[in-house]
Amino acid sequence: MSGAEAGPCITRNDRTILLECGHPGFEEARTILSGFAELVKSPPAYHTYRITPLSLWNAAAGGQTAAEVIEGLRRLSRWGIPSEVEGEMELLMSRYGSLHLHADESDPQLVTLTADRASRLDELDDSQKLKELGLRRTGELHSHCPKMNRGLLKQELARLGYPVLDYAGYRDGQILKMAWRETLRGTGEESSAEFRLRDYQREAVRKFQGTGGHGGSGVVVLPCGAGKTVVGLAVLEQLQCETLILTSSTTSVEQWRGELLLRTTLSADEVGEYTGEHREVRPVTVTTYQMLTHRRSKGGAFVHMNLFHERNWGLIIYDEVHLLPAPVFRATADIQATRRLGLTATLVREDGREGDVFSLIGPRCYDLPWKVLERQGWIAAVDCIEVIVPMNQKLRQQYVYAGAKEQFRLAAGNQAKAQAAAQIAAAHPAASILVIGQYLDQLEQMALELAAPLITGKTPQKERNALYAAFNDGKLPVLIVSKVANFAVNLPDASVAIEVSGAFGSRQEEAQRLGRILRPKPGDNRAYFYTLVTGDSREQEFALRRRMFLTEQGYEYGVRMLDPAEGAVL
Repeated sequence: MSGAEAGPCITRNDRTILLECGHPGFEEARTILSGFAELVKSPPAYHTYRITPLSLWNAAAGGQTAAEVIEGLRRLSRWGIPSEVEGEMELLMSRYGSLHLHADESDPQLVTLTADRASRLDELDDSQKLKELGLRRTGELHSHCPKMNRGLLKQELARLGYPVLDYAGYRDGQILKMAWRETLRGTGEESSAEFRLRDYQREAVRKFQGTGGHGGSGVVVLPCGAGKTVVGLAVLEQLQCETLILTSSTTSVEQWRGELLLRTTLSADEVGEYTGEHREVRPVTVTTYQMLTHRRSKGGAFVHMNLFHERNWGLIIYDEVHLLPAPVFRATADIQATRRLGLTATLVREDGREGDVFSLIGPRCYDLPWKVLERQGWIAAVDCIEVIVPMNQKLRQQYVYAGAKEQFRLAAGNQAKAQAAAQIAAAHPAASILVIGQYLDQLEQMALELAAPLITGKTPQKERNALYAAFNDGKLPVLIVSKVANFAVNLPDASVAIEVSGAFGSRQEEAQRLGRILRPKPGDNRAYFYTLVTGDSREQEFALRRRMFLTEQGYEYGVRMLDPAEGAVL
């Protein structure tokens, strides 16, 4: 780009940015914007980004300065940056690092909040919420707060626009000796250094640990199939301490335990599963968010939340941290002296609580774009195709007279999608195909149409494992799964995914479902992601929103039509 007048972006007074999709500088601009802004709309002509406090703080956490961010945006902006926007960006980024939290030197029950200048604390003195947390001014640049409120203090300060760098320190936890295995257990395969830690995994561990001893809390963002579990194991190997691992499902618990035993010297007696079937609390314990939030009656106590205090944990790993439920946020606020590692493919949360992940788990300490890993061959290249499925006359009549919510349900359950799925499966005869959906009646129809087994939340864990194993062994060419397979299911050979319905406009779900087919493939290392959408319906609106995160990562959706007369996807 030769000058500001040629830039692909229009920066507006409300901190939104319009990016012209047809501009020759589109790809470069998208990469730059993703570092400090959030994609909020992605129609074909212009994508809309928004600059938020959180997006700027994550940019600062990643090492960008306000001057660098502003200069990058200035270079992209066709008519420059409004002066008020530039001033707001400077102010917001200046607040990152302006407040530090330290252990109090005179009283172990207190933490000290230190500001870079007195005016910072002056602005906070009138906050009633901070007073309720026990924050008291003790000097021009210092305030004290009870250590027990360390997490709540950080959470409230972030809400007020003041992110805190937490240097109050972490407990070491109980020592646990472990190392990488020289050979993988039961395989004889050599466990080489490059297998254990790829360059980007090593860098993620380094960023989590930080510099000057100030690391120990943060989120690593990597796509599905890029080895987030290995990053977690590497942090554990570095810290050599007892660890609690929280994840999304019993299947994931078993996979984490399997990886720990396969790749490290930990024994079976040192790795416990804490699930509905096993209540093992061991030096490394793996459990689910569902177990932690279980209660015997509505409004009753959380039966298993005391797991956070069962042992002297030195590290807590939050797998799929974007799924963290509210009660676990509250528990996490109480354990700020324990190191916390979040792992996720996307920090997008549909409940808007990304700020709580930032303040209570930690900032985004490492994030590698999906397309970078694709170019390096670590994940598969994916062709994304939206298939428009028409409504027949009967469905159209029902749709016209239905309410808004029922219209979406009717469109999502369009029976013609079964025909489309069958045509797509026939077009990939040698592939391992996943059919993924939201509604059980629709999935049961798909199972009949495709003569394939179905896994739902009611499928016993033993049966699920057997079906997953048969699919991975190539004995099942097609497997139909409900939302239970959205997260943490290891199906490395899946090369085609057909999404027949989803949870309204969930960007998070779309990213996770595409992630089911990202593991590297033999040959041309390519996979296919089809999403079936009923034409001329509300489902199309939600489909645009669902794909926003993937659009930001550089994925483009081709559009095809189902020809009802020919029964083929054109």
